[in-house]
Amino acid sequence: MMIRSIYRNYFKNNLFMKIILVFSVITIVTIITFSYLMFKFMSESAVQRQLDIQKRAIESVSNYIGGKYNSVQAMVRDIYRDSELASNTSYFLEHPYQDYVRYRLDRYYTENSSLTDTVIYFRNQVEDNPDIRSLLLYSADQQQLYAFGNDKQFKIIPTNAARSYVPDVMYQQDSANVAAANIWVRKAAGLPDTPMYSVRVPINNNQSLRNIGQLVVYFDTDKIWNSMAFYKQELKGSILVISANGDVLFDSSGTYYGRKYPYNEQLNSIYDSGVLGGKTIVTKLTQSQGGFTVLSAVPKQELADTYVGLRNTILTISIICIFFAIMIPSLFISNFAKRMYGIIRFTRKVRGGDLAARIADPREDELGQISRSFNEMLDELNQYIERVYKAEIKQQQTELVALQARINPHFLYNTLEVIRMRAVSQGARDVGEMIYSLSVLFKSLVQQKKIYTLKDELEACRLYLELFRIRYKDRFNYKIVADPALFGKSAMKLSLQPIIENYIVHGIRTDRDDNRLTVRVQDEGDIITAVIQDNGKGIEQSRLAEIRAALESKEEPGEMFGLRSVHSRLRFLYGPAYGIEIESRPGEGTTIVVRYPNREGSDAENV
Repeated sequence: MMIRSIYRNYFKNNLFMKIILVFSVITIVTIITFSYLMFKFMSESAVQRQLDIQKRAIESVSNYIGGKYNSVQAMVRDIYRDSELASNTSYFLEHPYQDYVRYRLDRYYTENSSLTDTVIYFRNQVEDNPDIRSLLLYSADQQQLYAFGNDKQFKIIPTNAARSYVPDVMYQQDSANVAAANIWVRKAAGLPDTPMYSVRVPINNNQSLRNIGQLVVYFDTDKIWNSMAFYKQELKGSILVISANGDVLFDSSGTYYGRKYPYNEQLNSIYDSGVLGGKTIVTKLTQSQGGFTVLSAVPKQELADTYVGLRNTILTISIICIFFAIMIPSLFISNFAKRMYGIIRFTRKVRGGDLAARIADPREDELGQISRSFNEMLDELNQYIERVYKAEIKQQQTELVALQARINPHFLYNTLEVIRMRAVSQGARDVGEMIYSLSVLFKSLVQQKKIYTLKDELEACRLYLELFRIRYKDRFNYKIVADPALFGKSAMKLSLQPIIENYIVHGIRTDRDDNRLTVRVQDEGDIITAVIQDNGKGIEQSRLAEIRAALESKEEPGEMFGLRSVHSRLRFLYGPAYGIEIESRPGEGTTIVVRYPNREGSDAENV
């Protein structure tokens, strides 16, 4: 009943509400469908990306442990390849250590040559590989352990079967593999109770091929973290290394280390990847030679957490899209309906005899056209009202002609170029060069650059000096010296050119042929100095004192505008440590030092 009542009151005779309802339903269904498909695709991509990270991590761990296994195998292969070392190793494991020492000495004096020492060989192996915690050689004949620690100590440990379980352990584990550190061997060797795993390789007599002992190398388990450091921040779940008999050699979560892996039987039934216990996604990589398996175990819930943020983002965006997709068309349709109801009300007024009624709707759409037609009809019926002139929409001028007194730079550039070409065509090349330099100088001064550097200021000086070099021909020369590495340093605009102009106006001696001006820029640590030196008229000491006082004065003197402008702007921008200094001798010339802060070019300094 309620739905029927709502339909009758709000939708039955309301075309616009029906349009809004249908449009809203279509919009909601479309956005929800699209959002679901996008979430499904992106969540699957996120899960696959995470599984790829897990796979690369276990490959890195497998390669790392496999490398350690291969390094131990390489130790034994190197023994067999070196006949002298193989003979010494066989004698070392088949006889007491004292006999081995005498054997070495006898051979040394008999053959008068240095033979490869088994003890030194294995000690070097320990020193060359920082991941080795301890290297053990077990002699089956002598029932002794020879321990080489990473502290460079060599120990001989008796392991008689009557007093130790070590011979039984070594007898049971006579194949080459990666395994957990045996507690009895560990205690016998005096190794600390820290996470370690072992690589065990049997050693045979190279002549009789009889097994004479074993090489057991203990590696630091914590170093496995280094192999997956690149993936550590993105890893989920845990990474485990499991031996052939199910012992956990490494567990990134620390849960199963030193224990049997409880799902080892189920793990054997999984080829590459699968699900354990219905809740954990596993990826495994088995190293057949070393007899170990590297496993990535990630709970499904933890994988789902990787796209929780994605789900919330898509949900939020979907809600916002639904809101705007419904609200904005609803506002348009509501406005359209309001205008329509206005037309209906005015028609009722006209029907009631009010011929002065008008619809104020200037829009150009269909309802606007209806409104205008209605108004025009009333104008024809009403003889007392003049026809309404069509409203003419005039576009106002958007920009006033401001800065009318300002010279158009492009006009001036073009005009100077025309004058220059005229001068060149008439043979006055020097005039043409002066006009060209003036044009470029004017452009560089007028152009607003975001970053103004020392190179820009020196170029402006060069262009200005070039004008007067041409003007005075052989009577005036200049030189600008600056390290190109300083070109990118920040400089205040018009900080050197006014000083040079001051020399041209007041200092140059037109009666001499050796007028010279030098601009030298130097790096002095935190400060860059520009030294402008000339051999002009110079300044009398009394006048020089007045100039220096005027530079420091707070009042604005009517003269020396150029020098004071440079000095004041440098002080204003950078502080009291910067500015200009003047030295001069009458008849010898003037030297002006300008100090800038040493910093890279930043926003243009146009103060």
